Amino acid sequence: MLQSLSNRMNAALGRLLPEQRLFLKSDQTTRFVRLSPMTQAAALGGTAIVLSWAIVASSILVTDAVSVGTTADPAARTRSAFEDRLNALATERDARAAEALAAQERFAAALDQVSQMQTQLLASEEQRRELEAGLGVMQASLHNVLAGQEQARDVAALSDEATAPGAAPAADRAEEVTAALDILSGELKSAAVRRTEAEDKAAEAQRLADAATTERDELVARNDEIFAQLEDAVEMSVKPLDEMFQNVGVDGDKLLETVREGYSGQGGPLTPMGYSSRGNAEISESEARAQEIVVSLDKVNRYRIAVSKLPLAMPIKSAFRYTSGFGARWNRKHEGIDMAGPVGTPIYATGDGVIVYAGWMNGYGNLIKIKHELGTETRYGHLSKIRVKVGQKVSRNSLIGDMGNTGRSTGPHLHYEVRVDGKAVNPMSFIKAAENVF
Repeated sequence: MLQSLSNRMNAALGRLLPEQRLFLKSDQTTRFVRLSPMTQAAALGGTAIVLSWAIVASSILVTDAVSVGTTADPAARTRSAFEDRLNALATERDARAAEALAAQERFAAALDQVSQMQTQLLASEEQRRELEAGLGVMQASLHNVLAGQEQARDVAALSDEATAPGAAPAADRAEEVTAALDILSGELKSAAVRRTEAEDKAAEAQRLADAATTERDELVARNDEIFAQLEDAVEMSVKPLDEMFQNVGVDGDKLLETVREGYSGQGGPLTPMGYSSRGNAEISESEARAQEIVVSLDKVNRYRIAVSKLPLAMPIKSAFRYTSGFGARWNRKHEGIDMAGPVGTPIYATGDGVIVYAGWMNGYGNLIKIKHELGTETRYGHLSKIRVKVGQKVSRNSLIGDMGNTGRSTGPHLHYEVRVDGKAVNPMSFIKAAENVF
């Protein structure tokens, strides 16, 4: 049955693919190989499948290359926009802090003026009381004088001779009392005028103090809003950086301490600092929050310094294919990742550092080792060409060699390793961490 089916298919395909014979001639004999229509159809089908696979693979590689080239610019723009927003918020915070300080100074001046007005008002009130007491004494004396004068007049009515000598002194004393009363009245009027003026000044000073207090409260509320925005922005900056260093297996606290020791210079002239004797809880709280934000911004800045020194870039900028990951392979540990591509593909340094090895090493073939700061090292193996020398300093994205097939290798590819304090870690954690942050 199979034979008859095969014959029918050969007969059907014979119209398009007639039978072919391939003659093989040697010195003594001649042989031939018969190519049936089914055999020819199978060969053509296999060739079509291979060509289709090559076209699909090429399309995938081109798509990957285009996607790699187009994802960098939006991320860079996003980071630039975020940094601009953070700088704008910091500038606005500084302006509001200066306004709050000016309002505090005006408030303190108004309080001083109120205190002075109150002091003057108390002095005027005391003087008024003294004058009123003196007036009471003089009125009592005047009453006594008037009573004596009435008695003198009564005596004068009885005897002109007896009263004539004493009347003159009594009249003189009455005139003196009257003059004294006139003086006291004038002083009382002057004190009342001064008191009214002091009360008016005190009311004006109180109004200014109330206005300064209102302005200060508005500035404090605005500062709270700005501080909240700054705190949210700083938290959004620190959180992905914390997660990034945690994912790559680096101790974030130790890393920040290392950066701080390397960037700890201080200096500049120092001048005496003035302190206000009038405390203000809102201003003190704002200063404390501003100090916390400064500390957080310093942490972000130290993280950025650390990021600039870690190998977070891609070693290959053109199209490639991941062919082997980090971990166990063939019952042995594979301490890096393999990225396959054509021979001669440019290889770039993934971070700033110094070349500590550039030459042949068993298993690796042509190998380059770069020592970076903060205890990290990268390795680039199976290169066809080395373009750097030992002791040379390189920057991130500097060209260091070409992809090849040297050493223990089944085809052209790059063997890429990342080591932290001498221990191999998964390079994909560095690559993915950089993609998530930038």
